[in-house]
Amino acid sequence: MKQTVRLHGLVSESIVDGKGYRTAVFVQGCPHRCVGCHNPASHDPNGGTAWTLDDVEKRFSGNPLLDGITLSGGEPFVQAAECAELARRAHAKELSVWTYSGYTLEQLLRMASENADVKALLDETDVLVDGPFILKERSLTLDFRGSGNQRVIDMAKTRATGEIALWEADVWV
Repeated sequence: MKQTVRLHGLVSESIVDGKGYRTAVFVQGCPHRCVGCHNPASHDPNGGTAWTLDDVEKRFSGNPLLDGITLSGGEPFVQAAECAELARRAHAKELSVWTYSGYTLEQLLRMASENADVKALLDETDVLVDGPFILKERSLTLDFRGSGNQRVIDMAKTRATGEIALWEADVWV
């Protein structure tokens, strides 16, 4: 695994990229190129800036108010090994990990059966917001997602039951 990750940007203090107070890590590169994407400059895999994993970790370390990190994009599963390592480091600091993906969970599970890095990132994800952004299903009233087709999945419950379990805001701590 490389010790660098290509980022479009990073927001140290976000309240809109998942539940609570979070550091949002926007990776560079996205194969989905959704029409109406709120972050189209993140699509080009050669764009952005290379960051060391240590420098990204420093941005989510030491803030006692932080609830977790959010891996978004771009597409985090394009840099799955690096994102999985960042997620491991966040968990070691008792921070939650939200991951946004244009892939559905079903697609990611198929990919994970052939790619250990995809499996590792899925295993390190507490909440997965899955599916492509669909402009016709866009809504500003949805919690933590942009279009009605996207799901906010509680990965611990999903792993425990084998059935997709949607995240419930009132039970998340």
